[in-house]
Amino acid sequence: MSSEKTGIKDYIPMLVMAGIILVVQITALLLATPMNANDMKAFEDPDSTANSIYYIVIIFIFTFLLLMAIKRQMQWIIQLTILLAVGSTMYYVFYALLSLADISVMANNVISILVAALLTILLYKFPEWYVINTIGLIIGAGASAIFGISLSILPVLVLLALLAIYDAISVYKTKHMIDLAEGVMDLRLPILFVIPKHMKYSFIKDSFKKEDGKEREAFFMGLGDAIMPTILVVSANVFLVQKDATLNFIGFISYPAIGAMIGTIVGFMALSVLVMKGKPQAGLPFLNSGVILGYIAGVLASGAGTPFY
Repeated sequence: MSSEKTGIKDYIPMLVMAGIILVVQITALLLATPMNANDMKAFEDPDSTANSIYYIVIIFIFTFLLLMAIKRQMQWIIQLTILLAVGSTMYYVFYALLSLADISVMANNVISILVAALLTILLYKFPEWYVINTIGLIIGAGASAIFGISLSILPVLVLLALLAIYDAISVYKTKHMIDLAEGVMDLRLPILFVIPKHMKYSFIKDSFKKEDGKEREAFFMGLGDAIMPTILVVSANVFLVQKDATLNFIGFISYPAIGAMIGTIVGFMALSVLVMKGKPQAGLPFLNSGVILGYIAGVLASGAGTPFY
């Protein structure tokens, strides 16, 4: 590979993606407190490892249904389902944020529903890359915060380990995750982040077909690659500090959360080296391994003892 193709300039999109992950993680940490205060938990018992198995089963079922819809040319079902999920997640995010202000519950509901609906309509009518990315940041941080406050450390570790294995199998073995990604690209939904190579790029006009001798005009990163490791970042910040205040690093961030964030970026950089070689890669084996090792390093650095609370 020539130096022209492997220069620092070519890694700028990867640095932007790393920055997006950090923004999702910091925003999720900020959302965790108001969401926790409003009891926006996905599971009643955060210490139950069965929650992780339940989560994986839901992913299996959802993935199967999406693949069947693609096979039967029923993309409208995928679009409707994801748009409803996007709108619902944004509602929770705005409700949590507005709960910090001195307004009534009814006013909060009306405003949150209205803003979430308007953004969902904007996404449907004008899915340009900056709209996709903005809404992706909102729902990525919101989903990460919701599951981060809903699962304590051990269930999260089990979940991330299982997801890393599943992602590797679905990309390298069965390849159905690649088929799924290609099948939903034309729907222009916020299931990924789009990093254009130039400002004239249009996500709406992109055919996503790589012509011979012509490079793609943008890089893409799945939304799950930002959400999954962030769940551990939030969980570490919420559950461990409750049990041991000495884990607090500075402000609203704890040592384990800082370590998990650093580990995520290290894992992402390792992933980037392989992605730049032009082959599809499973992101979660790198990202989840990085965030778990970073989390463990953060706990050990704090001197608080075992990382498996």
